[in-house]
Amino acid sequence: MNIKNELANCLVNSLQGEIEKETIISFLEKPKLSHLGDYAFPCFPLAKRFRKAPQAIAEDLAAKLKSPLIDKVEVVTGYVNIFLKKPVLSSYILKEIMIKKESYGQQVIGNGGVITVDFSSPNIAKPFSMGHLRSTVIGNSLAHIAEKNGYKPVRINHLGDWGTQFGKLMVAYQLWGDKEKVKENPIKELLKLYVAFHEEAEKNPQLNDHGRYWFKKLEDSEEEAVELWKYFREESVKEFNKVYQLLGITFDSKNGEAFYNDKMDKVIDLLEKDHLLLESEGAKVVQLDGFPPCLIKKKDGTTLYATRDLAAAIYRQETYQFVKAIYVVGNEQTLHFKQLFAVLNKMGYDWQNGMVHIPFGMMLKDGKKMSTRKGKVVLLEEVLNEAIDLACQSIEEKNPSLQAKEEVAIQVGTGAVIFHDLKHYRLSDIEFSLHDMLRFEGETGPYVQYTHARACSLLRKGNMMELEKYELADDISWNVIKVLLHFPEKIKRAMINYDPSEIAKYVLDLSKAFNKYYASTRILEEDALKQQRLALVYAVTIVLKEGLRLLGIEAPEEM
Repeated sequence: MNIKNELANCLVNSLQGEIEKETIISFLEKPKLSHLGDYAFPCFPLAKRFRKAPQAIAEDLAAKLKSPLIDKVEVVTGYVNIFLKKPVLSSYILKEIMIKKESYGQQVIGNGGVITVDFSSPNIAKPFSMGHLRSTVIGNSLAHIAEKNGYKPVRINHLGDWGTQFGKLMVAYQLWGDKEKVKENPIKELLKLYVAFHEEAEKNPQLNDHGRYWFKKLEDSEEEAVELWKYFREESVKEFNKVYQLLGITFDSKNGEAFYNDKMDKVIDLLEKDHLLLESEGAKVVQLDGFPPCLIKKKDGTTLYATRDLAAAIYRQETYQFVKAIYVVGNEQTLHFKQLFAVLNKMGYDWQNGMVHIPFGMMLKDGKKMSTRKGKVVLLEEVLNEAIDLACQSIEEKNPSLQAKEEVAIQVGTGAVIFHDLKHYRLSDIEFSLHDMLRFEGETGPYVQYTHARACSLLRKGNMMELEKYELADDISWNVIKVLLHFPEKIKRAMINYDPSEIAKYVLDLSKAFNKYYASTRILEEDALKQQRLALVYAVTIVLKEGLRLLGIEAPEEM
């Protein structure tokens, strides 16, 4: 049941259809203080239409407002404050959650259409650093949220596996590389070689020419260069997979930049056929309204990111027939995507209207951007392992007899890192702090996971039975039920705004409401309402587990 929708229908009838339902829904508010009701309808926007004072409109409306959902209404300074019938709604919501289980909150916005989600996309032969975390976890969560909203997500890891850096790496590997060392620790060793190349090139600039020569050999498919490239790629992907396994992330496609090498000529032919390709200082560009021209081909004939991304977009539309395509890529690429979408529009592709760039803020350490500088980098795998070790220590202190300690430590440690990112609005910059991530109190992943485990413990002890009705009328239960009621709305908003923090903040609110309930209620007391209370606990476990799943986080039953 959509309570807001039902109340809007009542208000439309009471206003005799004078105001549209969509307008009424947009006006309905949730008061911050419970004594002001469960919903409030402000009458100020209606004053001009009805030529009456807001207070008078509110009084007339309150007298007419009738619904089996409404317990009472109060008029306060131009607002109609609506109080819902707690026993009726608590029973309805708890039954709905118990029947639907993890399907509670499922939306149909996507109508089964495909959404491609381009995210993570680390560069081959470079470390998977903390800087890559944001795209990886935001993209993974958005794929889950899209699925919950009725889309079919296709998760794409557009690996950075092409470019002049491979020529440089080949030169460095031949000059200073040790195959055994690279095999033992591919990413670190390849990074050392890459850094060594740049340090040496400062003294000997001819080394850059040598790098370009080897990249040309790769572009020309010369066997030695191709074999080295394949080796670097395979070893890097193995290392990346360790991180993805820890994070519980999978992809439907790992077609990187190299995959589109043979698909770019088609793009250039199409642009030329449509007379969109113009010459500018020897280079080929597409002129755009409101943006700088989009560079398609350099003076020397080599293609660029834009050409490759155009080829990728066309290939994905032909392959998946997506209705939406989202790119979870940092703020600094905003202009690139504006140009990409504008070129596709000029090419006459209407489907580009469903393409969206999802930017995000930076990961900071001590107020500065985390980045690779001369080989100094914070590795994501090391951070995850440290988080898991700290979670393990915490479990040893708090619950040494816990079974499956190692598994729970992985769930808590990785969950802490993911949650610390996703609780922030994606455009905000984030300050990295392992200490803050792993606290069991406050706005952290472990706090939500612990709340879920606490509720599961009550269910193990409580012997829950099915009832016909689950009516609860006390205020503290109602505070939890009201939060449960809003889960479907939050799922919808998270999709509309492409914002996982909607879900992260929601599971925090539900955890806080439940922990207040736990602290002030004898849940397992043998009385007439014990089964209703256990039903409430069960509903909380279902929604917390599903909320965490949408963020890409596990929900342990014991901690």
